[in-house]
Amino acid sequence: MELGDLTDVFSLGALRGYVPIAASTINSNFSVETDRGRWFVRVNEGKAEVDVAWEARLIAALADGGLTTPPAVHAKDGRPYAPLLGSRGKWVSVFPWRGGHHLGPADVTADLAGALGEALGTLHRIGLGVPPALRRGSIYDHDHLVGRYMRFAMNVDPALEEAIEVVGEELAIIGDSAGLRRRATNGIIHGDLFRDNVLWEDEQITAILDFEQASGGSLAYDLAVTINDWCWDGGPRIDLAAALLAGYERKRKLTAGDRDALPIEVRAAAARFTITRITDVYLARVHNPEK
Repeated sequence: MELGDLTDVFSLGALRGYVPIAASTINSNFSVETDRGRWFVRVNEGKAEVDVAWEARLIAALADGGLTTPPAVHAKDGRPYAPLLGSRGKWVSVFPWRGGHHLGPADVTADLAGALGEALGTLHRIGLGVPPALRRGSIYDHDHLVGRYMRFAMNVDPALEEAIEVVGEELAIIGDSAGLRRRATNGIIHGDLFRDNVLWEDEQITAILDFEQASGGSLAYDLAVTINDWCWDGGPRIDLAAALLAGYERKRKLTAGDRDALPIEVRAAAARFTITRITDVYLARVHNPEK
């Protein structure tokens, strides 16, 4: 499908120009300019129609509930996505462009961490009220991660030696903590709320992005993912973690089960992203220094 055809399918206006966006390791993304404005266009790679439709429904529900995230644009046929003509089973999603910038590790202050915590608390509070059908399971459960780990556990690459030992120990501890983890509240989680998935302008969040990893799951785990990325600058920043949690609780109070599970979820989140970086980036020889 040519971009000119795409702008017609979504009624975006006359095409003026476009620029590929190289940030994603999976999808093909573009910044598209038309006479009606600027748009974020994503060609979803390796996803079935049901997955693209699910993500669009979830984002619409969260936006309707007050989360700062742009819902998908509807095509002329009424769906919030469209088939990529000339391809086999690929689907295109279009979102209104949101301005802003990403924060680096050293840019995160206590005030900004608190604002981010409020946004995540809002997301979780809204998610608790969405229809149960939107709580699909995550593929990144414990058994899945153990399976990935076993794919490289006997690898002789010396660069992986320490990681193999540490991750193996962590997976054992996490597995033994299954009962504790089940005490946390379950709802809708973003699953990937790293700094590159939040846009800021004048110390305000302009958009929370990229719900491809969203699913049903432990809200404490989602908090842990966020803490690991946002509260680290060459080492843990406990002050930022405290500010993030305080902001979160301004929007949604943690339960006793959430609090008890959070320390183990910080370890579980670290193990997950270590494992997936090894399998999806290092072993796959993907050149992506950021990951």
